[in-house]
Amino acid sequence: MTALHDPCHAADPVDQDDFTELTARHRRELHVHCYRMLGSFEDADDLVQETFLRAWRARDDVRDDGVRAWLYKIATNACLDAIRSRKRRAPYLQPYPDTLLDELSPDRIVVERETIELAYLAAIQLLPARQRAVLILRDVLDWSAAETARLLDLTVPAANSALQRARATLRSTQWTPSRPSGDEQALLTGMIEAHEHADIDHFIRLVRDDIRISMPPAPMTYLGVASMKPLFDLAFGPDGMGEWRLLPTSVNRTPAAASYLRRPGEVGFRPFKLDVFRVVDGLVTQIHVFDARMFDDLGLPKELGDDA
Repeated sequence: MTALHDPCHAADPVDQDDFTELTARHRRELHVHCYRMLGSFEDADDLVQETFLRAWRARDDVRDDGVRAWLYKIATNACLDAIRSRKRRAPYLQPYPDTLLDELSPDRIVVERETIELAYLAAIQLLPARQRAVLILRDVLDWSAAETARLLDLTVPAANSALQRARATLRSTQWTPSRPSGDEQALLTGMIEAHEHADIDHFIRLVRDDIRISMPPAPMTYLGVASMKPLFDLAFGPDGMGEWRLLPTSVNRTPAAASYLRRPGEVGFRPFKLDVFRVVDGLVTQIHVFDARMFDDLGLPKELGDDA
C-alpha cells in the first residue's frame, strides 16, 4: 500500500480533453473507494459520476493539488454527503467482481482481500461515516495523518482520535480477516459438485457446523447446518426448483459460484443466484447468496446449455 501522491499539476485552465486525460485513469480506484465507503456497487457507480461532475465544476483548482489526492478528496466528501442524505444505511452489501478489481494499476494500489471482503465491509459500515473515511484513508490507502486531516478538514489530533475510535469499534465486532489458502479452489470445486449433484452429505462435509447463510436483501439468516434443511428441500427435493449448473468465479477476493437454474419444461439454464463463500481453516463458514444482477459485470454467460 502506498500513499497517494501525484506530481501532475496543471498550469493553464483545463479543457475537457485535458480533464478527461487527467481524471479517467483514476476512475476504477475511486469506484473501489466509494464502494468501501458505501458498501454498494451500484451506489459507487453514482458517486463516481458525482465525483467527476464536482471535479469538472472545480477544474481550475486542479493546479493547486495533486490530481489523485484532489479527486480522492472530492470523492470522499461526495460519499459523506450521500451518507448524510440517506434516511438509513444501504439495505445490504453488494459484491464487487474481482475482474474489475484487477483493472487497477499495480503500481497505484493493490486491493488485498482483508480490505475488500464482505465481512470487513459489513464491519466498517457500523462506523460513523467520518471515522469510516479516516480508517479507509489511513489503514487501507496508507495516507499519513497529515494527509488524512487535510482531506477531511480536520486537525491531525482529531484525525488520529477518529482513527483510534474506529479501530476500537472494528475490534469489538470480532471481525478477523480470512487469509487465502491453497485449498480454496478445491473447496469451491467441491461446493459446485455438491450443488449440481444434490449431494447434501458432501455439502455438509465442506462447511462448518455453525455456518451462517444470508440472502440479502432478506433480513433472515440461517445459522447452523440443521437450519438449512428447508433450503435443501427447496433446491433439491422431489418438488424442487429444477436442475442446476454452476460456474466458478470470484468477488471481493473470495471464491464464489454463479448458479444457473433450468426449471421443469425449460431448455436452457438461466442465471439465478451468486453464492459468495467465506473460508476459514479449510471450511466454508459463511455463504452470502445474491441475485443474478451482477452476472454481466462478472462477464458470465446469459444462458448455459447441456454442454456446460
